[in-house]
Amino acid sequence: MNILDKIIADKYKEVNLKKSLIPISQLEQSKLFGRDVKSLATALRSSSTGIIAEHKRRSPSKGTINQNTNVGQVAIGYQNAGVCGMSVLTDIKYFGGSLEDLQLARASAEMPLLRKEFIIDEYQILEAKSNGADVILLIAAVLSKEEIKVFSELAKSLHLDVLLEVHNEEELQKSIMPSLDMLGVNNRDLKTFEVSLNTSKELSKQIPDDFVKVSESGISSIEAIQDLKQFGYQGFLIGENFMKTENPGKSALDFINELKK
Repeated sequence: MNILDKIIADKYKEVNLKKSLIPISQLEQSKLFGRDVKSLATALRSSSTGIIAEHKRRSPSKGTINQNTNVGQVAIGYQNAGVCGMSVLTDIKYFGGSLEDLQLARASAEMPLLRKEFIIDEYQILEAKSNGADVILLIAAVLSKEEIKVFSELAKSLHLDVLLEVHNEEELQKSIMPSLDMLGVNNRDLKTFEVSLNTSKELSKQIPDDFVKVSESGISSIEAIQDLKQFGYQGFLIGENFMKTENPGKSALDFINELKK
């Protein structure tokens, strides 16, 4: 069993427990459930930089990245840096995140927030909405075509943006449907954790222009972004590069200022 299989097996247990503790009716009564959401796809289309900055304390591939972070301060720093949106890890066991992180980021900033999570149940989409997310992530590697359709259509009915993540051509071909806003190519193989920007380059031609193209993982330089822009990418998810520093917001600001030159 690889790490992705372990994460998903644990996620089913976690979600089943949550469903037994907090009914959907309670999620729908959240103050945040009725708020007007902000579109990340729209922000990326009109941006010259396209940075989506991530809040991530640790990961299975890198171990501890930054355990001392204050998610509210990071959110304020990212917003002041001018990022298009913020990705907030909410998986506890493997990434050290939580829904409280999402709530704190929402209380601290106005920019679009992506709930970065391994979504395997419709319940988690309602949970994302009730905790202040504007965008959900769906991972093609762990979902069937029918699940992608059902989950993305539910998200759209809640006015949430949908970022669908793929790793290869097979995942991409089963995933293209009108209920998606953004197609993200993860340059990290979730089974081996090896990273190659060539994954984004090779798949770019097969992503229809109707979708905002997002490149994820392994992006740490201005050159990488300038290179990927030539392949039609408008969004760039950067986490570790900012989070491993003492002040992620300042790192994002310096990076964006350099990118604008």
